[in-house]
Amino acid sequence: MGNTELKSQKSYSPGLEGVIAGPSQISEIDPRTDHLTYRGYDIHELTKYSVYEEVAYLLLFGTLPKKDEFKKFLNELILNRPIPQPLLEMFKQFPSSSHPMDLLRTGVSMLSVFDPDRTVHTHDANLKKAIRLIAQFPTLVAASFRLTRGEKVISPLSDGTHAENFIYMMKGKRPDAEATRIFDRTLMIYAEHGFNASTFSSRVTASTLSDMHSAITSGIGTLKGSLHGGANEEAMKMILEIGEPSKAKSWIDEALVQKRKIMGFGHREYKKGDPRARLLKPFAESLGKKMGQTKWMEISEVIEKVMLKEKNLYPNVDFPAAVVFYLLGFPTEIYTPIFALARIAGWSSHVIEQLDHNRLIRPECEYTGKRDEPYIPIEQR
Repeated sequence: MGNTELKSQKSYSPGLEGVIAGPSQISEIDPRTDHLTYRGYDIHELTKYSVYEEVAYLLLFGTLPKKDEFKKFLNELILNRPIPQPLLEMFKQFPSSSHPMDLLRTGVSMLSVFDPDRTVHTHDANLKKAIRLIAQFPTLVAASFRLTRGEKVISPLSDGTHAENFIYMMKGKRPDAEATRIFDRTLMIYAEHGFNASTFSSRVTASTLSDMHSAITSGIGTLKGSLHGGANEEAMKMILEIGEPSKAKSWIDEALVQKRKIMGFGHREYKKGDPRARLLKPFAESLGKKMGQTKWMEISEVIEKVMLKEKNLYPNVDFPAAVVFYLLGFPTEIYTPIFALARIAGWSSHVIEQLDHNRLIRPECEYTGKRDEPYIPIEQR
């Protein structure tokens, strides 16, 4: 018997496109204007006037902090930057070929057993766990990357911003003000984005009344995929492979003829272009001019023009972010973990929101397999 056809009167949308999976007060993508807001605040305003720590507070608590609240929040983040020594010892045992996203996923899972509130699942306890995770993510990424490559761990700063601290732990020296500010803005832009795949998987896990760390581990595993967070790594690999602006047009034309997927373009939610990409592009251009490495954005410009003309696709956030990360001196392997250390603020906010108003997420499926098959004993098959 052949496969049965879809017979349900209920609507089915491949990839759940256009399906509203639940309410949220955390962020909004306006399909009419392609604007992105966090808790009602436009991302353009936030990146112009705010800092990542303030945005993280906004996502977690629902309001912008007052001065005393912000100071307390900063102190909590700084105090929680170190990670337990057993994790550092564990990372030393992993092969140098380990992908940093695998290290981060394993590290977060291990952190759960050391968290003092691991068995407490109240709103306040979840906020404490979220703050610890936001503080610990940069340390996990930097320490695991260095240890698996035989390098010495650089302890987190006892001062400085979230952005400054991560660059310091990766490189061993404090970045200049411009690099810090650009990286800080990039983290803000990556911090939250509605019911994207990794956030949704985190909420699904949380909806079973699992714990915060398990939910975040689900998000990390989902983000790793090249159709989600891994796109920034693949975009930079492409740009590096092209190498020179003069080769960009022929390279991208040939790639399209071969029907190769061009990473960093198109977005299901944005039809007129990703506003986050428009925000990041000037940062990449500024860094390129400062460092005398303008060719990467020149290559990017050619790719953008061809993709718009041939495919009517605009770049998404991962395309300019790849160049920003490269010019800041980060190896391509940690581009997706950087995405994660920004998005942990959004993930944890969604997990808390899910648990505060929980209902198990359990959609239906449309069965399309065989029916009425007669059972044949094994001796007769």
